[in-house]
Amino acid sequence: MSALDDAALGEFWAKVLGWDISSEGPGVTNLEPEGFVYPDPVAVCLDIVAVPEPKTVRNRVRVDLATTSAAHQTELVARLEELGATPADIGRGDVPWTVLADPEGNEFRVLEPREVYRDTGPMAAVTVDCVDPRAMARFWDEAMDWTLREVTDDHAVLRSAKDVGPYLVFLRTPDAKTVKNRVHLDLRPYPGDDQEQEVSRLRALGATPIDIGQGDVPWTVLADPEGNEFCVLTPA
Repeated sequence: MSALDDAALGEFWAKVLGWDISSEGPGVTNLEPEGFVYPDPVAVCLDIVAVPEPKTVRNRVRVDLATTSAAHQTELVARLEELGATPADIGRGDVPWTVLADPEGNEFRVLEPREVYRDTGPMAAVTVDCVDPRAMARFWDEAMDWTLREVTDDHAVLRSAKDVGPYLVFLRTPDAKTVKNRVHLDLRPYPGDDQEQEVSRLRALGATPIDIGQGDVPWTVLADPEGNEFCVLTPA
């Protein structure tokens, strides 16, 4: 997640999720659950990275938060607003979830109670707007070792093969991507795997190299078939 102030935004999201804060270096704030050991799929951790550019458009990638009851949803919204979140209108009309924005304007949803998200932890899903959920499902089902749970013309749903942690959801929207995403996925090969081979495999699936001004870095930046940027990190 890009931020003008990674430390301040990191503190907000750490309180939202109840996670620990660390930093791998200047301009980066890392969030993960207490006692988390990578690559346990029980959580999708957050790295908040300082950038000079402010947010300008509605995010196509966002975090959805889980709730366990109507009362919990109401209480959580109130707590988040006390932490600095503000109501946000993304043009969805009368819906059972609540849309908020974090202190830098990143939209996120506090979902109504859903049985499917009972065991995800505080983060129910990472949700991505897209034009063609079926095409995104074909790519991402092969790109990562998660399991495709459902795919229709309107949405696609993936979850870790171990059936734990948050979901990855692609939702059909009429709007095409126009600017670099402020929130993106990072993929990391397993220990012993080869980063260059993994990049080649992803390119064969339809990913394309992209320059977002990253310069000389140890990771490789690619874009999926709809132009969503993601990074292929060095093996753990």
